[in-house]
Amino acid sequence: MNAVLPPSSTESEFTLEKSDFERIRQLIYQRAGISLHEGKQAMVYSRLSRRLRETGLSSFSEYLQRLERGGSEAEWQEFVNCLTTNLTAFFREEHHFHALVDDLRARTGQPLRIWCNAASTGEEPYSLAMTVVETLGNAAPAQLVCSDIDTKVLATAQRGVYPADARGLGPERLRRHFLRGKGSNSGHIRVKPELQRLIQFRAFNLMAADWRSLGDPFDIVFCRNVMIYFDNPTQRKVLERTHSVMKPGGLLYVGHSENFTEARDLFRLRGKTIYERV
Repeated sequence: MNAVLPPSSTESEFTLEKSDFERIRQLIYQRAGISLHEGKQAMVYSRLSRRLRETGLSSFSEYLQRLERGGSEAEWQEFVNCLTTNLTAFFREEHHFHALVDDLRARTGQPLRIWCNAASTGEEPYSLAMTVVETLGNAAPAQLVCSDIDTKVLATAQRGVYPADARGLGPERLRRHFLRGKGSNSGHIRVKPELQRLIQFRAFNLMAADWRSLGDPFDIVFCRNVMIYFDNPTQRKVLERTHSVMKPGGLLYVGHSENFTEARDLFRLRGKTIYERV
């Protein structure tokens, strides 16, 4: 039987059939490598139902059929945007930024390339840029490439505008790195242009086969709380490709719940959720 899935209310606007959910799971896995487990039906309903309203379609089945039978690249991007998770904050998992200061000092005077591959709405990229400037100065020979698969959050990151009470920012950093909004912009802050200039924002799908477009090898990669959405084979594939775009001895920073000791041929554990490229 093709059971009806959540939400539980009998007055739901749409019906998410089990077959719809399975198709969604397959499509997001193929497109973005994301593994959705059985408990994600309510999340899928909540996020994709907005897309049904925006497209004027009456069912998930109709939407998926349109997507699979020649859906535009723009609509595929909307589908991916709906199903990606973007939880972030300035200086989240703060111990990494203390470790980064030491790693940057060890590379003083050398050109640096840093990749943040889950840029989300920009808090992590700007935290990295602030750490670089505070450690090495405004003229540091550093380039930050900050990417995400979700184009909507990238647009927010590029704007660099946040609530004035954003978590993780103390008075000194607010003064040094941000402009305070006035009038209709009161209650918001904007990243200063000199900090934004350090960062190249771009859309990038970690499932892409060709990573050469990322350019020269990276000294440091932040790939935090990304792999938790992938199954083991996908994790291994991403780790191999990450290894291929890093310099020997480059450093990989990962999320607090991520463990890659099974990939010792690629990365050795160097510190708390920090790995060194083998």
